[in-house]
Amino acid sequence: MSLCKHCIQGVRHEGEPLGKLETIGGVPCYVATPAVDYPKDKVILFLPDVFGIELINAKLLIDDFGNNGFKVVGIDYLNNDALPADALNSPTFDLGKWFGGHGADKTRPPLDKVIAALKEEGVTKFGATGYCFGGRYVFDLALENVIQCAVTSHPSLLKIPDDLKKYLADAKAPLLINSCETDQQFPIAAQAQADEILGNGKFAPGYKREYFPGCTHGFAVRGDMSIPEVKAGKEGSFKASVEFFLEHL
Repeated sequence: MSLCKHCIQGVRHEGEPLGKLETIGGVPCYVATPAVDYPKDKVILFLPDVFGIELINAKLLIDDFGNNGFKVVGIDYLNNDALPADALNSPTFDLGKWFGGHGADKTRPPLDKVIAALKEEGVTKFGATGYCFGGRYVFDLALENVIQCAVTSHPSLLKIPDDLKKYLADAKAPLLINSCETDQQFPIAAQAQADEILGNGKFAPGYKREYFPGCTHGFAVRGDMSIPEVKAGKEGSFKASVEFFLEHL
């Protein structure tokens, strides 16, 4: 398995992050806490792409989820070695070399530490939203029944159709997939297989797939907001994610 060129293409967004950097279970995290009362037993895990929680795009998304009434924890499971923002659209960056040092043996332990620490604080229900690289972990956490609601946008590193069949057989978390027109990691054929395996009520807890034309892998977090179709995809996928969490978490 490997990542693709679209995994490091996109646009840096503008805004002022409002969340806070915290250490949870010994792991750096970016946390958004709602200004209004919210259920203290629920947390959404934000599982970023290869640019990690350091990229302003991720921080702004975490803040936006927090503004919709969820406590959100963005996890640095890349061990302070996320791709720098300068790597966006860089023709010389060696993604393959970077990926070789960020396998599950190194990136899963920080995730588990944060979840364990949050459980100690009284969290009993977890949602997860994962982008690209993070989509793999959304599936893993759901397959292990660690999370109670699963959302992924343009997921990477899935084995199709094997992971979809495993999800049907083993997972209990309702699943939303935000997909797009051009995606080497989760192409049209894979999207159709997801619908065939999980759709039409076959996955009883709930399955939904959104599709955004004119968008490319990465659109939900790194999309060029000056392009109307991409802007609609980025905003539409966020809206769909919030609505899914409100319904199922």
